[in-house]
Formats: sequence, C-alpha cells, structure tokens
Amino acid sequence: MTRRIKLWGRATSVNVQKVIWAINELNLSCDRIDAGGQFGGLDDPAFIALNPNKRVPTLIDGNVVLWESNSICRYLSQAYGTGTSLKGATLQDHAQADMWMEWFQNNVYANFIDLFYQAVRLPPSQRDPAKHSKALDALCMSLSLFDASLANCRFILGEQLSLGDIPIGACLYRFYTMDIDRPELPNLERYYAELADRPSYQNAVMVEYDSLRGSD
Repeated sequence: MTRRIKLWGRATSVNVQKVIWAINELNLSCDRIDAGGQFGGLDDPAFIALNPNKRVPTLIDGNVVLWESNSICRYLSQAYGTGTSLKGATLQDHAQADMWMEWFQNNVYANFIDLFYQAVRLPPSQRDPAKHSKALDALCMSLSLFDASLANCRFILGEQLSLGDIPIGACLYRFYTMDIDRPELPNLERYYAELADRPSYQNAVMVEYDSLRGSD
C-alpha cells in the first residue's frame, strides 16, 4: 500500500497553503487534519509530541516528522519532485529557489502579516492607520523588487514554476483581494494572473478568508 502523507493545519493558513500547493504540484496524496485557529488541537499532547512549537503546518511522511512550511516544501520537492521544475535540475536551480524563499521570509512575510492584521483580522476599532500604512509601504517596496525581477521571465527562475515561487505566490491572493491601496506592478499582476489559472493554486491558495475577519 502506498503510504499517505498527513498534514495538520487549517486551509485558511497561508503557511499551510504553501504546503498544500506544493503537494498539489507534485500530485501527491495527502490526508489533511484541520488544526489551529477555530479547530484548536495544538495543545493536545499528541500534537505537541509532533511539534513542540504548537503551530501548523506539521507533516508526517512515514517516519519523517517536519514543521516550518518552507522546510516542508523543500523536503517534498527533494523527496518527490525528481524530474519536475519544483525540484530543479541543478545545484544552481536549488540555490536560486532557496534564495527567493529566504528573501520572502526575511523581507516580505512580517510586513504581509502586519498588513493582513490591520486590514482584515483585527476588529475595525483596533486597527491603526499608521501601522497599516507602514506595513503596506514596506510590503510594496519588496514587491516592487520582485516585480522588477519578473520583467524578463514568466516565473521567478524562468519559464517554469519553481520552489522559489511558492512562498511569495501564496500571499498574492490576499494581496490582490484585501481592501487596500495597491501600486501598479504590471509584472506582478501578470504573474499573479498566471498563478490564478493553475488548478493547483486555485485549490490550495484561493481560499476565502471571511472566517478570519475581525468584527466589533
């Protein structure tokens, strides 16, 4: 019997969505267990034994237990991506994809989350226009760099989707659907439209997030 991957995490978590998207691109079978947010379960001793950080996503593949979404995506691409663009063919492919994953984590993610809280998650009475503006400006500065890097390529490393596209791509659905002022970034808009045409992206990332909206 072919073993099935198990993934703990709610479908509305961007970090979980990264992993689901990678799983979809690799055509893998996966049993996802709702956890975190309104589903709870992160304080369960059995879950803590898997992930002492008490966070999602958490993945089991046979005797392999992993947490941290980027590490999980790297593992899946190496374990199951032979012959696919997600794994890449050369050391240079691996290194450049990893570079963009690290860039996202160090330059984009915190500002994206801060903006999402200010625009969506916090009740309107608790939102801070100054924090909203600061997060939006910093996020758009980073996205402008990414936009420029897409000027002469379809995806960030060329003509095929790579692991380097997964983290940044996973946040773009919310960037383009939040009620915020967005600058004109034509290469990024074209890139997002292409991602949005992929069934793997639609299934994993284009998930409505009304349940996360704060209200007074």
